[in-house]
Amino acid sequence: MRRPTSGPPGLEPIAPRPERRVAFQLGLSAESRAAAFLIAKGYRIVARRWRSPVGEIDIVARRRKTLVFVEVKAREKLDDAAEAVIFRQQRRIIAAAEAWLASHPDDVMSDIRFDVVLVAPKSLPRHIMAAFDASN
Repeated sequence: MRRPTSGPPGLEPIAPRPERRVAFQLGLSAESRAAAFLIAKGYRIVARRWRSPVGEIDIVARRRKTLVFVEVKAREKLDDAAEAVIFRQQRRIIAAAEAWLASHPDDVMSDIRFDVVLVAPKSLPRHIMAAFDASN
């Protein structure tokens, strides 16, 4: 049973289910591991969990003249994480990247790339550069 949290009478928000809270915390942890991994590889993190009306980008990073939109996927096994980046999600990330560029005009002339970082327990993250592109 979901318990309401504080809010105006009659419009109390519904508290997330415990499994959703756990998934959210695991996602944050995976994104932190991915960000640290990218920093160690020489990337500068520009934004994390950037939201737009059309979608969210887990990490926006920069390395030299390349702006990188990074999707982070966490699963028990790295191969399972790789299979979790589906076409529909790629389209949503591309749409969010277009929203980023519209709101950050200085980045329009940057080289753009879409990467994926796979995260699993007891494994180093796996960075897949140019995992997909906007031309499909």
